[in-house]
Amino acid sequence: MVNEIIVDVSPGEIRVGILEDKELAEIHIERTNHQGLVGNIYRGKVSSVLPGMQAAFIDIGYEKNAFLYVGDAVPKKEYSDDESEVNCNYEEYNISDILKVGQEITVQVIKEPIGTKGPRVSTHITLPGRNLVLLPNADYIGISRRIENDAERQKLKKIAEKLKPQNMGLIVRTVSEGKEESDFVEDVSFLIKLWAKIKESENNGPVPRCIHRDINLIYRSVRDLFTWDVNKFIINSEKEYSKVLELVEMISPLLKSRVELFQKDYKIFDYYQIESKIERALSRKVWLKCGGYIIIDKTEALTVIDVNTGKFVGESNLEETVLKTNIEATREIAKQLRLRDIGGIVIIDFIDMNNAEHQQLVLDSLKQSLKDDRTKTIVLGMTELGLVEMTRKKIRQELSTVISCDCPICDGAGRVYTAETNAMNILREVREHMNSTSSKKIRLEVHPTVAHAVEENIQSLLEDFTEKKDKKIKVTAVNDIRPAGYRIKDIDTD
Repeated sequence: MVNEIIVDVSPGEIRVGILEDKELAEIHIERTNHQGLVGNIYRGKVSSVLPGMQAAFIDIGYEKNAFLYVGDAVPKKEYSDDESEVNCNYEEYNISDILKVGQEITVQVIKEPIGTKGPRVSTHITLPGRNLVLLPNADYIGISRRIENDAERQKLKKIAEKLKPQNMGLIVRTVSEGKEESDFVEDVSFLIKLWAKIKESENNGPVPRCIHRDINLIYRSVRDLFTWDVNKFIINSEKEYSKVLELVEMISPLLKSRVELFQKDYKIFDYYQIESKIERALSRKVWLKCGGYIIIDKTEALTVIDVNTGKFVGESNLEETVLKTNIEATREIAKQLRLRDIGGIVIIDFIDMNNAEHQQLVLDSLKQSLKDDRTKTIVLGMTELGLVEMTRKKIRQELSTVISCDCPICDGAGRVYTAETNAMNILREVREHMNSTSSKKIRLEVHPTVAHAVEENIQSLLEDFTEKKDKKIKVTAVNDIRPAGYRIKDIDTD
């Protein structure tokens, strides 16, 4: 597979696209006026403790207080073999016994603020390096679950045990596969010094404040994404290109030859056809190569994906047609979840299958397709109604909320009134106005798509005014009015 990282640096915005065999797999966006919070460490103050929710709100200096769940506030007893994911048995704890209002506390943001919710934080600090993640407050060693070879896992665990600082923990990252002890020494040294610096600044300064800010999107991409699986790292800023080379020289010098400066007379995202693919990532309907399609709908609580055969009629029988469509849909769904960065609960309504073997094939295909996703996903299985339930860890805002907003016309409903409905609503308002004005002539300005429907219904809705009370109304089509809007003017008093 040919993998490329394409970085578009422009004033006020950095965009990173990950291409896999020329197809856009992920898109990350960071803006100067809205930089991400995940990974930042704050010295905060407890603003409120909620025993009924087993949680507390922490003032970290952000516009919204951060949410701290009891499971993220107590010492960890167990870690999963992941690069950042942690588990804990918190049932024996009560948040009121751990935190008090006004108490100062050091926390790290683990989830971006989403919608009306503030950021989510944890006291379990993780400091990622190139090959390792340091756990300053946990005496633990873990190996990334993506390293599947048992012999390799054992080798890396022995190296980590040898290098692990006393009373601290280490998690070996996926990129470490195949590396030797010498590759980890500088990583450990750097992370220990970084933690010492954070601890030194912990009690020096006002509260709340940020005491450690994670590196920006470009350098996170180098640290976390630029591995031996990536053939090229292409960036369009000469200044940032030089800095990337310096960083790569420190963490993986043999990759320097794969870093390229984009110097063509094109916009970099246009040249690699990424702009058009971003537009596709916002589309509600996504076509499959076989002729079927999937529909992706977002609700407040979950994301619903519906699979349809569409234009695909198959070649042999209905069961095979359905199976082929569903199998292809699993691959596309996995791609779309990554590309759109959809998190939380996901419900998939595959085309009905009565064959239990076919159902299992579809589930297996979905799980296999999700293996390329660096974000943790769990497929829970198929319900009696034939719906597949799954979850995907929610860390950042979804792509759709970063680059789009609710339509001001439909307020995010995705539907608008018909021209006739708008006409009837507007004429009811006109009727009220005509009843209260002494003017005999009125001009009604409406959107062009509504003008015809208004004129068709004037006689029936305003008959008593236009005939009995000798009032006249003139309809004018105006482009600068939205379909549901209108302007009423008394011509006699203009």
